[in-house]
Amino acid sequence: MTTISSRVAAAGQERLLALLAALVAVSLWASAFVGIRSAGRTFAPGALALARLLVGAVALGAVVAVRRESLPPRRSLPRLIGCGLLWFGLYNLALNEAERHVDAGTASMLVNIGPLLIVGLAAAFLGEGLPGRVLSGCLVSFAGVALIGVASAEHGLQAAWGAVLCLIAALAYAGGVILQKPALDQASALTVTWLACTVGAVTCLPYAASLVRGMAAAPASAIAWTVYLGLAPTAIGFGAWAYALAKTSAGRMGATTYLVPPLAVLFGWLILGEVPPVLAIPGGLLCLAGVARARRGPATQAAKLVSSRSAAGPGQKLDVRSS
Repeated sequence: MTTISSRVAAAGQERLLALLAALVAVSLWASAFVGIRSAGRTFAPGALALARLLVGAVALGAVVAVRRESLPPRRSLPRLIGCGLLWFGLYNLALNEAERHVDAGTASMLVNIGPLLIVGLAAAFLGEGLPGRVLSGCLVSFAGVALIGVASAEHGLQAAWGAVLCLIAALAYAGGVILQKPALDQASALTVTWLACTVGAVTCLPYAASLVRGMAAAPASAIAWTVYLGLAPTAIGFGAWAYALAKTSAGRMGATTYLVPPLAVLFGWLILGEVPPVLAIPGGLLCLAGVARARRGPATQAAKLVSSRSAAGPGQKLDVRSS
């Protein structure tokens, strides 16, 4: 009984660390909207994506080298390459370009179809099923995102090409997460993030000339924001995300990203002085409520594991993750 109790306690601590890592990731990703808005005035979408990914890849590579992380087996490379191409490459390019055609509110609303896609794809390809708590939590959060999008929309969906790009970004994001999840069983979160970021940077190399031209005329503030985007939202944010994703289901992690829009509105208000629209407040509360519902596991799960003597034998591993 003591052994089982200690294992459940350790698993509970692991889930708490995963939750904290997820919160770090979504907070840094929300701050990226402020950085993109500032650096995007100087750099073209492709150049900004390349610069951000290069900084992130170098920073992550340095940590991998210092820690002497082992490389993943060859069989996991296709998933890592796919994740890098979709999430780090295509997602950044599509979203950066989309925000030139639609306002941030509309872009946020369309891109946040992604978590719903993750829930469906995880059920189809990762065997996670369709847990009602996660699905309903995503729907509640999406309603909140829709309120924020409608409140901050300036041009709606008049720019059809921008809307298409947002949907492409959502598909790339969802596909990248589904490919990343099994790769985390073969290598550390740090190594997976570094390799995927490097693949994304290589994908964006055709924009190198544009980046060089932008750097020649870039003010110090734009360069500083670009370095920040590479170090914080990319290197630290994606690294924290990968750690958390390795500890929980893809569906629940996808639901957590619904915290990004309300946090982005908050950071825009605090840093850029952009007063949020009134509807953004109830929209943000709905996002919080949906994420809380999606991430809340069955309250009695740990107790059942402790009370069931057959839950785990002396040499067995307890899996207390909830879907």
